[in-house]
Amino acid sequence: MIGANPINGIPSMQQLFHKFSSPFELQQAHAVMVKTGVPLSILPLQRVASVCALTPSLDYANQIFLLLDLPDISLWNCCLRDLAQSESPLDAILLFHQLRVHGLYPDDHTCSFVLKACVQLLNLFHGRIIHGYVEKLGLQSNLLLLNMLLNLYASCRKMNDALLMFDKMPQRDIVTWNTMITQLIKSGDVDSAYAMFLQMPKRNIRSWTAMISGYVQCGFPKKAIDIYRTMEESGFEANEVTVVSVLSACADIGELELGIKLHEYSNKSGFRRNISLCNTLVDMYIKCGCLQEAWDIFAGMNKQRTIVSWSAMIHGLSIHGRAKEALNLFSEMIRIGVKPNEITFVGLLNACSHMGMVEQGRSFFSSMTEEYNIKPGIEHYGCMVDLLSRAGHLQDAFDLIQLMPVQPNSTIWGALLGGCKIHKNLEMAQVAAERLLELDPFNDGYHIVLANIYSEAKQWEKAAKMRKLMKTKGLKKTHGLSWINLKGKVHEFVAGDESHPQTKDMSVKWEDLLIKMRAKGYVPNTALVLMDMEEDAKEKVLFGHSEKLALVFGLIMTNSGESIRIFKNLRVCEDCHAFLKLVSEVETREIVVRDRNRFHCFKNGLCSCGDYW
Repeated sequence: MIGANPINGIPSMQQLFHKFSSPFELQQAHAVMVKTGVPLSILPLQRVASVCALTPSLDYANQIFLLLDLPDISLWNCCLRDLAQSESPLDAILLFHQLRVHGLYPDDHTCSFVLKACVQLLNLFHGRIIHGYVEKLGLQSNLLLLNMLLNLYASCRKMNDALLMFDKMPQRDIVTWNTMITQLIKSGDVDSAYAMFLQMPKRNIRSWTAMISGYVQCGFPKKAIDIYRTMEESGFEANEVTVVSVLSACADIGELELGIKLHEYSNKSGFRRNISLCNTLVDMYIKCGCLQEAWDIFAGMNKQRTIVSWSAMIHGLSIHGRAKEALNLFSEMIRIGVKPNEITFVGLLNACSHMGMVEQGRSFFSSMTEEYNIKPGIEHYGCMVDLLSRAGHLQDAFDLIQLMPVQPNSTIWGALLGGCKIHKNLEMAQVAAERLLELDPFNDGYHIVLANIYSEAKQWEKAAKMRKLMKTKGLKKTHGLSWINLKGKVHEFVAGDESHPQTKDMSVKWEDLLIKMRAKGYVPNTALVLMDMEEDAKEKVLFGHSEKLALVFGLIMTNSGESIRIFKNLRVCEDCHAFLKLVSEVETREIVVRDRNRFHCFKNGLCSCGDYW
């Protein structure tokens, strides 16, 4: 039939012209087309480019494109895009070089795809080459390319180059600003990021979230929450990433009220299926002392739970003194086939340490390598040394330190020193202290512990020498700091501080409370005050401990029967621990205290730690 297509009805020829997978097969197809008069235009030209890319046949493909009078760079750009998005982005850079060798000139799309590969590989060398082409081709007004270059310089830790480029950019959009803020935060310069944030002509939710998460990551949760509140006042609604960041801040400082509000907001906004958000909620409730609420969320996750979820709940149970429940949960996790990781074992070993379960702890530590092929890290060794030291197995703890495959750090020796203080082992305390003074010579805590050990052993000269050494180094004792969150405000109390606006009311409440406590048998443990002063002066020191101040404030500012949650930067002392147990009974209150290491839940005259902390 006149005008019929010579390849119609011939499947093998159809496959030859459209399914070739190598330059050789392409050449075969081309030869058949020439013989049969089939036009080149039926070839899938992007396939031609793909099979010839990164081969010696690239020039052959170009000849085909020239015969068809096509803008060949656009076809190669498609290859560059696919390679930049592939598992081997380096191939995009290699193809770019090949194109230049064959005389093909890049355009803005070429530059963007190669830059994408450079960013993924943190390949600054080739990124600078593309930057040169941007200048040479007059693409300085292409904001997409400039933003990609900015991100590349910053990602490669060339912040000075990034800032210089930012200053010289003829125009900027919100992506430009967000890129710089995010990268400054990653470099640890959160103050410069915030200064830039304040200069932004326009912000979006990503801008706010970047600053919030930045302050959380850099250890400034209060600032993160302040920015979140300002964001709300500015009319922005939090997305899932924002909520996760703010919940992390709430967990850090115990801002339960805001955490509950964000939980409710998440439910209304349909975020409940976000596993990361659910895990953060579990963590937030745990760190705010609400173990039941954390458990409810964990239980509700059901089959969505990840190893992060299991590990968080195990850790939460352990720091709340629920060691047996933590171990039972681990058994359930293993039963259903979830494989533990390094973090899981930190939680398990902490659970054993908090309750003095030495043999169980030894068993878990051994099973890490023997059953789960997990190499113990410095944190696992720290847990084991802490477990053994607290339980009085000081020689075993020391021997474990000596056998460690990595250099023990100050946390390891600090755990041993703490055990020496509990069990009054002066000789080993001195060994631990020597290592600590080498590793962390400006840590006031270690100096104070050793001075106190000397004082308890009545070695006054050595105690005085240690305090003199602190003075020579310019070290000052870290003051006890406790805080309590009420109605969205954080109230802080420093040991011995009488500057709070409600000090007068607190004093009245304290005197009333002290009468009740003495009637219940409370006797201040003045032996804890290792200073040469009268008994009444020692009592005043004890009465001024920060957690007692926070407690009294909580009692006068909350309703009868309401739980009180206190957060402290140091370990709770023996006197405060005994006092808080009595208050929970006399005032019929649940008092939850989070100290440096764990939670204490005081209720009906008892503590969840079982007096082992």
